[in-house]
Amino acid sequence: MNIEVRGLTKAYGAVRAVSDLSFDLPPATVTGFLGPNGSGKTTTMRMMLGLVTPTAGTATFGGRRYADLRNPSAVVGAVLDSAGFHPAHTARDHLLVYARMARHGVRRVRQVMHLTGVAAFADRGTRALSTGMRQRLSLATALLGDPRVLLLDEPSNGLDPEGIAWLRGFLRDLAAEGRTVLVSSHVLGEIEHLAGHVVLIRRGRLVTTGPLSLLYGTAAVLVRTPQADLLAARLTATGTPVEHAGHDLLRVHGLSAPEVAETAAHHGVVLHEITPERPSLEQTFLHLTGDPR
Repeated sequence: MNIEVRGLTKAYGAVRAVSDLSFDLPPATVTGFLGPNGSGKTTTMRMMLGLVTPTAGTATFGGRRYADLRNPSAVVGAVLDSAGFHPAHTARDHLLVYARMARHGVRRVRQVMHLTGVAAFADRGTRALSTGMRQRLSLATALLGDPRVLLLDEPSNGLDPEGIAWLRGFLRDLAAEGRTVLVSSHVLGEIEHLAGHVVLIRRGRLVTTGPLSLLYGTAAVLVRTPQADLLAARLTATGTPVEHAGHDLLRVHGLSAPEVAETAAHHGVVLHEITPERPSLEQTFLHLTGDPR
């Protein structure tokens, strides 16, 4: 299913929370939705679901706005917060109420409880649930319609390390089934291990979007050699950028490790170490979203 965001804009008076935002979400992929706090991620997701009326622009699922979907819970499931629970209900009651509202059977309630781990606390009152349990219950609610698209805002909040590892595998499995998953998160390490695609925004505007592997740019290669000056001269002669990173240590840009090794061998340069170097997602994120100084 094609998910398209085109020119989404939300203005509150003179303040633009989101401005002319456009991106596509690839199917069968987990997409990380990244941006500093206050960058407009939650507002964008709420506009996609019709919970906030955009000042301009559209968001469509298979060519239809969310409000125009015939059976929206079978198309889009969403977790935007984990606070919308009736205090007198158990976790099971909560799912049964939502299942009746969307005309899903009791069998589907049992399925999502087991899928998400809610079965372990199904008879506990919602007011007694931990933050992590609430996140699992919210996810179970979003899955009641067996949707093809999931929009998740900070779904790992409150989960312990075991729960985070479970969520990572669970969302990957959903994407492998052909679903489209959009995950907003400030935990960059989780996105780095989870997403195959990213949408990065800053101050409500798109910074970049594409496969996660391309976000990093060209990786550098660290080379340790007793003939650092000779290798640097040979590489720079071909237009390859080279930095002296320390005693007998070079940082080579624009070439892969095998290409550097082949160049060294061609010129008879002895190598003691060669290591591909890639910036972390955090470093790339800060570089792309940091304020200019």
